[in-house]
Amino acid sequence: MSKYLPLHGQEAPRKIFAGPRLKRLRRDRRLTQARMAEELDVSPSYLNLMERNQRPITVQVLIRLADVYGVDPRDFMEGEAEQSVGELEQILADPLFRDGAVPRAEMRDAAEHSPALLAAMLRLYRAYASAREAGEAGVLATPDPDHAGARLGENPIERIRSILQDARNHFPELDEAAEAFAADLPPGRELFFALSDHLRARHGIRVRALPLEVMGDRLRWYDHHRRQLMICEVMDQPGRTFQTAYQLALSEFGDLLSETAMRLAPADELSRKLLRVTLANYFAGAVMMPYARFHEAAELLAYDCEVLAARFSASFEQVAHRLTTLARPNARGVPFFLVRVDMAGNVSKRFSSGRFPFAHSGGTCPLWNIHAAFTDPGRILTQIVELTDGSQWFSIARTVRRAIAPWGAIEPRFAIGLGCELKYARRLVYAKKIDHKAAEPVPIGVNCRLCDRPACPQRAAPPALRPLTVDETMRSVSPFTFKDE
Repeated sequence: MSKYLPLHGQEAPRKIFAGPRLKRLRRDRRLTQARMAEELDVSPSYLNLMERNQRPITVQVLIRLADVYGVDPRDFMEGEAEQSVGELEQILADPLFRDGAVPRAEMRDAAEHSPALLAAMLRLYRAYASAREAGEAGVLATPDPDHAGARLGENPIERIRSILQDARNHFPELDEAAEAFAADLPPGRELFFALSDHLRARHGIRVRALPLEVMGDRLRWYDHHRRQLMICEVMDQPGRTFQTAYQLALSEFGDLLSETAMRLAPADELSRKLLRVTLANYFAGAVMMPYARFHEAAELLAYDCEVLAARFSASFEQVAHRLTTLARPNARGVPFFLVRVDMAGNVSKRFSSGRFPFAHSGGTCPLWNIHAAFTDPGRILTQIVELTDGSQWFSIARTVRRAIAPWGAIEPRFAIGLGCELKYARRLVYAKKIDHKAAEPVPIGVNCRLCDRPACPQRAAPPALRPLTVDETMRSVSPFTFKDE
């Protein structure tokens, strides 16, 4: 039996049709159908039928795929096509496509059979959306035509988010390097001081905590000339440790960061710099929470984020972020997604090792209790939700703070939503007492414009893919009424 199965007590497996994914695997390995059929112990004709989605991929074939090619069966069982369909629906929700309704079946066909073409369409649309936003902001009225073209490209932040999503927020080379480094640190020493000593001994960098009046609005500042890493006193200990580990990533593992960034091939210099920062942040989290030890503790503690934070001297947000990176083939964690929002619903962070359909614009559904977390700061709220595609998810939500705010200053407030598909919830301490079969999920949408649930009292905008109707004789609980599909 493969080391990847069974999948923690899941229900009897459904029929899995993932022909295009199987074909891509064969082409990536440069195998003929006859060669792959031989290695999977099936006939070439049956492999051909599986690639054309005329036969399901059986459990036996999944086991062979794991044993022969090191593929995790969940890569075939997860709804990659559903995620692509969700992204395509977001594009088609733009008023630009209002007169060209595309049936969901055709979207699914495109996602299954033409993923590269769909990815190109996504990039093109994002570039168009960025250009439109730039035009609305007036930045295209520039006297420098040589730099106008760069302004028309896809937003660099969205580009980096796409790269992270394609990688499932997992970078094994960074994990391995961080794990090896952490293993060589002197035992029994608090990590912040061990890292500070290492930076000073190896790189001549002095780490200092400085007063607020010296640092101003900077939380961290590295002075190249004086070789000093200065950290503001308002940062708590996990924050100071993280910033020190971040500097270690740049100073000692800069070549690895650059090589990884070049492999992921962002299109422009600004995106490459932003990706290096993102990868350095990833490395810092991996030093604080080395993969094998953290994964083992997470499984043992049933993913209790607050106990994990105490054990690894990390913050709740750092632990939640790290949980979205546990995709090592022989030691996978629960595939979590994470989203961070402010009180206005603006999304400032989103990561996923699974297939949660994030919205690329706009806020989140107000029925999701991540917003209720602001009314009960510091307390973990749980919820089972159901999206419009019928998928069910379990999530926890809690407020977090980034740094101490001086008296009279604006204190930024954020809430973290951490969740997974409902089928994984039984592995979480937060869902131990929930009867999953009896629980009634809360129906939510990705956001109002992408949700076609009728009679929602929280609806702030009509669904983009449904014709709006106006009836002078009736007032519904929702301010917008629309025609069904």
